[in-house]
Amino acid sequence: MDDEVVQRVFHEGGRDYFQQQPSTSSSSSSSILQSLPLHVSFDHGYYLLVKSIQELREKKDGLVTVGIGGPSGSGKTSLAEKVASVIGCTVISMENYRVGVDEGNDLDSIDFDALIKNLEDLTKGNDTSIPEFDYQEKKRVGYKAIKSASSAVVILDGTYALQAKLRSLLDIRVAVVGGVHFSLLSKVRYDIGDSCSLDYLIDSIFPLFRKHIEPDLHHAQIRINNSFVSSFREAVYKVKCRSESSDGHSGSAFQGNEAQTDNFIEMYLRPPSASEEARINDWIKVRQSGIRYYLSLGDQRIVDKNFIIRPKAEFEVGRMTLGGLLALGYIVVVSYKRASTTVNNGKVSMSFETIDVLGETFMVMRGTNRKTVRTEALRMGINGPWITKSYLEMILQRKGVPRLSTPPLVSNTTVAGSQETVIAAPKPIRVTPNLVTGIDDLPQPWTRSPTKSKMEPVAAEWHFISSDSSQPDNSVLDFSHEATTDPSSFRDSIRLASMPDSFDLDRGLLLAVQAIQALLENKGVPVIVGIGGPSGSGKTSLAHKMANIIGCEVVSLESYYKQVKDFKYDDFSALDLSLLSKNIDDIRNGQRTKVPIFDLESGARSGFKELEVSEDCGVLAGYDAMLKVPPKNQITIDLIIFEGVYALHPDIRISLDLWIAVVGGVHSHLISRVQRDKSRVGCFISQNEIMMTVFPMFQQLIEPHLVHAHLKIRNDFDPVLSPESSLFVLKSNKKVAYQDIVAILDSAKFCSSVQKFIDIYIRLPGIPSNGQLSDSDCIRVRICEGRFALLIREPIKEGNFIIQPKVDFDISISTVAGLLNLGYQAVAYIEASAFIYQDGKILIEVDHLQDVPGPYIQIKGANKDAVAAAGSMLKLDGSYTTKSYLEIILERLPAIERTSGGIHSQQSARLLEIVEFIQSQGCSSASDSSSSRVVSPIEGVIEEMQSKIRRLERWLAINTVLWTFLMSALVGYSLYQRKRQ
Repeated sequence: MDDEVVQRVFHEGGRDYFQQQPSTSSSSSSSILQSLPLHVSFDHGYYLLVKSIQELREKKDGLVTVGIGGPSGSGKTSLAEKVASVIGCTVISMENYRVGVDEGNDLDSIDFDALIKNLEDLTKGNDTSIPEFDYQEKKRVGYKAIKSASSAVVILDGTYALQAKLRSLLDIRVAVVGGVHFSLLSKVRYDIGDSCSLDYLIDSIFPLFRKHIEPDLHHAQIRINNSFVSSFREAVYKVKCRSESSDGHSGSAFQGNEAQTDNFIEMYLRPPSASEEARINDWIKVRQSGIRYYLSLGDQRIVDKNFIIRPKAEFEVGRMTLGGLLALGYIVVVSYKRASTTVNNGKVSMSFETIDVLGETFMVMRGTNRKTVRTEALRMGINGPWITKSYLEMILQRKGVPRLSTPPLVSNTTVAGSQETVIAAPKPIRVTPNLVTGIDDLPQPWTRSPTKSKMEPVAAEWHFISSDSSQPDNSVLDFSHEATTDPSSFRDSIRLASMPDSFDLDRGLLLAVQAIQALLENKGVPVIVGIGGPSGSGKTSLAHKMANIIGCEVVSLESYYKQVKDFKYDDFSALDLSLLSKNIDDIRNGQRTKVPIFDLESGARSGFKELEVSEDCGVLAGYDAMLKVPPKNQITIDLIIFEGVYALHPDIRISLDLWIAVVGGVHSHLISRVQRDKSRVGCFISQNEIMMTVFPMFQQLIEPHLVHAHLKIRNDFDPVLSPESSLFVLKSNKKVAYQDIVAILDSAKFCSSVQKFIDIYIRLPGIPSNGQLSDSDCIRVRICEGRFALLIREPIKEGNFIIQPKVDFDISISTVAGLLNLGYQAVAYIEASAFIYQDGKILIEVDHLQDVPGPYIQIKGANKDAVAAAGSMLKLDGSYTTKSYLEIILERLPAIERTSGGIHSQQSARLLEIVEFIQSQGCSSASDSSSSRVVSPIEGVIEEMQSKIRRLERWLAINTVLWTFLMSALVGYSLYQRKRQ
């Protein structure tokens, strides 16, 4: 599907096609303006755009020009920046071509003549100078030189990037809609009801959209619907306290760093239907900086101890949007001026902010890493007292406006005792694979906000229900301190009501931390969270993202396996529920407790570790305030997360406060992949049939419990396409000495390990190919340290770099057996050992492939420049390859020695043994995971193979140590000889 789309990008419009067609032909004109009926997610659009640029760059001479257009706040600039980080191109912002300052979206304020001249210069191979506009001074302040030789690709980013005057200069046209543009329309529609039509709302809030922006978007070849609104994935952590003056600490604390001064006007708009009480989550925040306006929806922040944690939730809009909101009846409740002086030392920023309404100055420290912010504050001797209230809350408190912070009771049904809330007609929460939809098939234009009979609020709200039969049906729970004299009794009498709908990962992450906050505020500590879902759905990633935000311990339920045989990691009966129950009881009672440690390689428990409170969690108040030390046998954990496939099983979730279900991720990706492969060979297979075969335990033992979750999350994250999860990789077969690797890594954070792995490539017979076995035609399964993992490798290759996902995904042996039962055949086999060295920023992997004479070195990292620098320090420049290991091995294999599957004939026997073992164990897991069985000869072979692998790993580890001692001795002897000379 993607290859077809990329080809249509080239043949249906664009600069070269436009120039080749006769201008008098009506059919030519129609073809030029023809757009692809394609509506994709942000991640998918990013992937298609990169691939399109790469292919077009190979097919044509000269510059490749790309236009990315769309309304304000849709995500155009983010897309341009992410593509530029991979391609390495020039990004031209249309905002620098302003000649007027009245309205940023006004066509008359754009200097199209200068822009067209700049693009024409670059396409002709000439250097040019683009203007630079200063928003504080509100004028053009200079020019920036652009070299044509360094601009193989130019991206034009702007609201009017697809305007008719520019389209003939663009090779690829991309439209981006969504983001805050859609969210604001949904929010306003929800606030004012159905009294106004959608067109009227669009004309009120975005008055230029339908007339001057939307028509151009239909000429795009790639159409992206950006569902992103706000995200805690890149949260900002800040601490705030009062300051005596605006420059008291700045000179000494951040010596030598340049200060930046900003002045803002911040306004909060209340919906026309809202009451006068301060329900802040219903308000809209608008921040004005010079001629620029930024909008955010609701009070989307988390307060955890002394930290205020904010998501990325602010987007730029036009000035006329504010006027439109006021015309629709929104009221400016609070407005104040904020003067800010900020200094940044590279780790955190320190701001001194003066609020005119309060008449006070505050010191605010911000950073993207919670521990770094705390460390820097301690280093500078700043210890509060910290303020966690927002400026808005402080102003409202001074005005005496009551805030409705107590979630009301939403259920009129009495819940007796500990009986669970029954969700009416629970439905499976599966993720439907993304389908390419034609524009004519959509009920509304694709450029509009999706319309529903009743729009949901932008920020959903958590509510509590009574679990005490003594509560009257229609009573509202009283959360005041006087409501009960027995806190524990009050805690047990209420619990969260389940959200009726499911949410995407970003919204789910926000709601998860808000639910924890609500539980801490209204029920007290500890809060115990369970995250359940199928293998590969994203449970572990979500748990650790939550832990990074709030600061808590994450415990995997895999630690509670008593013993695992034959790779059966989805066997519920193998869990030690009694120990899990004891650990949870200890946590609730403030007792120290030990959780088990499970060895994945041996499949057995290897020991215990005491559950400790991290520095972020801290020890809660209630002990001796002076000593700040709990009694010897007590330790109070305010929050802990348990994650695992069976975390929401009834026997487990009864002890938990918050139940979170996650589906999607590689789970849905694999289903989509199987459907795609089956369709390519002319066979239709239903999603249900795939589920029952590939994930046999899911429908029977997992899915029935997920529908009862308080929060249901659809993980639409695509591990193949997402730019948020990419690693930049450089690969070379040049030999590098161990001491050279160690020398470029941070010695304070250096660690090393040895892994032995086997990769199996499985493929459906009959899939069209070019006659050679390729990675894209296969599903790659890795056996490593007693686990099976799915390696999704459809990477982007750019220059010397391979851009691939950061993580691989664990799957069960029954999933692999299910794929084989669906007709997939094992066609290739790679056995290798890897020496891994890392320091937290750079990972260097030295791979020794079986039947390949020399090792290959891979340098991996999230920062492209850091990876390139490491490669240069190891003197690898000029030796890189982007070929996969499968390609490398097949190239070395003489054709006469290959089997029909494309692998060495000697490997066939080994591969057959593993496949037979997988099928036998996978089938037994699906039918009866706890039944006894007879040991087969194949298992003896596999056990012998695993024993050999473990012996080899031990030998490799010993060899690494001996090599280190040897090289150290040689270096020491060399230094000694130099000293003697």
